Amino acid sequence: MYSDIMLIPILLAFGLSLWAQFRVKGTFNKYAQVQNMYGLTGHDAARRMLDANGLYDIPIEPVRGALTDHYDPIHKVVRLSEPVYYESSISAVSVACHEVGHAIQHKESYPMLVLRHRMFPLVNFASGVAPFLLLAGFIFGAFNLIGLGIIFFSAAVLFQIVTLPVEFNASNRARKIMLVQGFVTNDEERGVAKVLNAAALTYVAAALISVLELLRYILIFTSNRD
Repeated sequence: MYSDIMLIPILLAFGLSLWAQFRVKGTFNKYAQVQNMYGLTGHDAARRMLDANGLYDIPIEPVRGALTDHYDPIHKVVRLSEPVYYESSISAVSVACHEVGHAIQHKESYPMLVLRHRMFPLVNFASGVAPFLLLAGFIFGAFNLIGLGIIFFSAAVLFQIVTLPVEFNASNRARKIMLVQGFVTNDEERGVAKVLNAAALTYVAAALISVLELLRYILIFTSNRD
């Protein structure tokens, strides 16, 4: 009964996730058509922001694909999708500066980012094992396997929760520095906020789905035990 009740909020969360993905693409495409006043490309904005924070040794590389932008903490490089790297739109500078925000977090050892990096090896293993443990546990009625699967899945959920403040902090850093350094005007900052908030919503939706799925597994486990 409890598991059936949980299906409703999980389906609603999936709906939110689909809407969030649609929104981030729509918002990015909308502001990709709006050129920033100073004509800065994503590469230009990222380079200036890196240099302004003493990160002269971090390179910026273009990568194929759309919204494939990321900061690589292992190789210490900012990778920007080609539409972001080469274009001088509001979307391009917003996404580029957000990724540099992660580089600044890395330099300053931002606690939540450090925690996420330390969790990653365990979470990478746990997220791969958890589905098999849960599936085997439910098929064979092995409560020990289900319990172990829930523990491993919990680690993956915690990782997604920790990711939220990391992403929001990177966006906040980007918005403040972009204004202070004069990458965008006050009017353009509204567009920057919309682009970054839309992207942040996808992380919120993903975390919500994971939390609800975890709760459903726990309710199934406890109700069957009873």
